[in-house]
Amino acid sequence: MTTPRTEHLVLPGVLTAEQAAVTVRGILAEQREDGAVPWFRGHHLDPWDHTEAAMALDAAGEHEAAERAYLWLAAHQTEDGSWYAAYADGDADAVTDRGRETNFVAYIAVGVWHHYLATGDDTFLDRMWPTVFAAVEFVLQLQQPGGEIGWKREDDGSDLKDALLTGSSSIHHALRCALAIAEEREEPQPDWELAVGALRHAIRRHPERFLDKDRYSMDWYYPVLGGALTGSEAKSRIEEGWSRFVVPRLGVRCVVPNPWVTGGESAELALALWAVGESDRALEILQSIQHLRDADSGLYWTGYVFDARQIWPRELTTWTAGSLLLAVAALGGHEATCAVFGGELLPMGLDPDCCG
Repeated sequence: MTTPRTEHLVLPGVLTAEQAAVTVRGILAEQREDGAVPWFRGHHLDPWDHTEAAMALDAAGEHEAAERAYLWLAAHQTEDGSWYAAYADGDADAVTDRGRETNFVAYIAVGVWHHYLATGDDTFLDRMWPTVFAAVEFVLQLQQPGGEIGWKREDDGSDLKDALLTGSSSIHHALRCALAIAEEREEPQPDWELAVGALRHAIRRHPERFLDKDRYSMDWYYPVLGGALTGSEAKSRIEEGWSRFVVPRLGVRCVVPNPWVTGGESAELALALWAVGESDRALEILQSIQHLRDADSGLYWTGYVFDARQIWPRELTTWTAGSLLLAVAALGGHEATCAVFGGELLPMGLDPDCCG
């Protein structure tokens, strides 16, 4: 095991260099030899959280481990370009949820672009391009006439055409990263450009096209985190939901009115705040969830029920630690993480809003 690079993962009141190294080793300890990163050993792997953990490893300089995670995805992609929603302990032969969720499938583009920016490895990008291409083509099969992306394809081949705002916002981010990969390879994808523009228009202008999940904090900040809302629109949205979801000194609620704050949502909100220039508030959010840190493993508890003053559920997840490391890396100026989540350098696609 190498010594993690932690200079950009040091943040006052959040992580020291030693603590950051422990957290990175905690994620590595959960990774299987074949590259799979389950939530924790004995639990399941889903492709989105697997990718989030791999990105955190790249942010810490653990590029070989991150590459193995992406090669696991390439090796186990289904014929239609997707992955199943859950694999027991990361075992590709032990599928426990045979649905194929579009936002899970799309997220590989974010991870692959992040890895390329962190390493400059052209061979890796060439190797992963067919995987990314097939994944994007699968996702766009479920794009609806209004631009939104249907939730998932069932195992029997039927499509759930209802769209989730959080999922579609994540897909918006992934499509922009996929376009960046295509541009780097000089392989233009005009259909993707149209798709991302239509999707962004739906997110910005047509909330009625998505299932009503307004109680969930992810629906609040994900249009910002996914880059569909920027500038004053993004800041206004953050302000509108702040008092509903943020619990001072404890973190971000997963869903209102439940008295439950979660580490993953809190770290993602911090990343969204950083993206809109609110670094001070991002730091405060990250500092507020240090009560979720397990000192021995360096991992983070999923959540805390504050009216009962107890950790729940009793699980230390790689993706919670991964999301925190990515937020810290952005605040610390890690170039690849800033480029991927800052958004200014990502292609925009063709935007219907530009013409009114």
